[in-house]
Amino acid sequence: MKRPGFTLIETVLALALAGFLVYAGAVSFKQMVPKFRLQTGVWEIGSALNQARFAAIWKGVPMRVRFAPSGYVLESYDDKAGTWRATRSARCEGLEVRANNTPTFYPGGTVSDLATIYVSNSRGSYKITIAITGRIKTVKVG
Repeated sequence: MKRPGFTLIETVLALALAGFLVYAGAVSFKQMVPKFRLQTGVWEIGSALNQARFAAIWKGVPMRVRFAPSGYVLESYDDKAGTWRATRSARCEGLEVRANNTPTFYPGGTVSDLATIYVSNSRGSYKITIAITGRIKTVKVG
């Protein structure tokens, strides 16, 4: 008389197959992490530039974004002290950030020190440009 159910060999094979599928999924997900880091970093830097522009308009003080190889610092100008004060900073994990200038936004919404910012990692590169009117444009370059 045959009993219903699975044999030990069938169970072990099913678990081995399930383990292999989980491993394959984890490897493919790990390869996607740099892509998402790049997209997140570009979005975050674009947001910081927009925040600096709108804060300059709203508060009536110059704002600038200083870039470092691994992130940026958002600064506002303190008229009384005559210095720049950091208001926010962020690191962009797994990314290289290069800028040819430090854009300064003014209360009229315009910018001096036009800048081109490159954000890149192993999955590609984006170029963020800032026009004199304060408009921010992002383009994938590689």
